[in-house]
Amino acid sequence: MRFRMTEEDEPRLGITPLIDIVFLLLIFFMLTSHFHIASGLPIRLPKAGQKVFDREGEKATLVIDRLGRLYMEGKRLDLKALSPKLKNLVKKKGLVHLLLEADKEVKHGRVVQVMDVAKSAGVPSLIITAQWDPEKAF
Repeated sequence: MRFRMTEEDEPRLGITPLIDIVFLLLIFFMLTSHFHIASGLPIRLPKAGQKVFDREGEKATLVIDRLGRLYMEGKRLDLKALSPKLKNLVKKKGLVHLLLEADKEVKHGRVVQVMDVAKSAGVPSLIITAQWDPEKAF
């Protein structure tokens, strides 16, 4: 007597559910990640032990490189041109926060000059940025 062997399909994992899971993970990571918008200038921020600024609102970034040159929105400007630029921003957008990114090598006097110009231009909130070092926090 001859028995016929039936061919059974081997169990296999479908590729469609795997692709779905990969796309869901991709979407999850895209939605939960934070992107840091860098100014494109090589500055070294000083280290800080605590995070202070986590508020929302209108922001503008002013960068001072290690030679004391000022940059806003990727364009270089001098101290005299800074005041009208900030006044215009306050008038147009009701500027709430000015983020000041100064290289740690910049002289303190230059930073104070910029802060004085910003306050006289009507900027209500001036935040000095720093590199957060979690090891110094505790």
